[in-house]
Amino acid sequence: MYRLWDMLDELKKYRWVELSHSLSNDSPYWAGIPEGSVEIGKVVFDWGNPMLECLIQTFKFPGQFGTHIDFPGHFVKNAPLSEAYGPECMTYPLCVVDITDKVARDPHYAATAEDIKDYEAKYGDIPDGAFVALRTDWSKNWPDMKALSGIAEDGSENFPGWSLDALRYIYETRNAAANGHEALDTDASAEAAKAEDLACERYVLSKGKLQIEVLCNLDQVKPAGALLFAAWPRLEGATGLPARVWAITE
Repeated sequence: MYRLWDMLDELKKYRWVELSHSLSNDSPYWAGIPEGSVEIGKVVFDWGNPMLECLIQTFKFPGQFGTHIDFPGHFVKNAPLSEAYGPECMTYPLCVVDITDKVARDPHYAATAEDIKDYEAKYGDIPDGAFVALRTDWSKNWPDMKALSGIAEDGSENFPGWSLDALRYIYETRNAAANGHEALDTDASAEAAKAEDLACERYVLSKGKLQIEVLCNLDQVKPAGALLFAAWPRLEGATGLPARVWAITE
């Protein structure tokens, strides 16, 4: 009788996969963020209060904490922030590009346009408005910050990610809406070192696109045909926000 209710019943027959990490006071975050920036679940109104029998907590965290979405104003002055993106920006066709074999051989491998073309040869062109996620299995290092950053004996960072070549392909040859990855940064560490900047992240956000960082469980999602859903608090003026992300997959 009601189409949307019937559609939900149909979707419940598929597998729902959590793509975001659980967060706590012990979860890692970027070293540039000052100590004390995370305070999860501080009790400010406790059981036994004669005013009302209930429990209330406060939550303090950086916008870029755990699995999170970045808005253009994070890297581009005067660009749109959180309030510019409504619920229509929370659902996408999902394409999962798997480069795990290359990352296993080279931990700072940067996905290329050829990797995207190889994906399309198997699964078809990336559709308009898609979310393109880079599967590296790097999320298995969570919550070890040293492992996530790939810290070597010389103190250098070594982790996989995107190249400008690949991002230009999904946004300029194709018309993707957003991208995501399992590592802490968009840029593979080698690309960031070469550019002396997070040039890939700057490119994505300068295009007015969205990205979600520190995804997980992409190994449980079909490479093509799934849907990605992302939700975040409705806060104004945010450069980024922790996000609850999930996929519905065959």
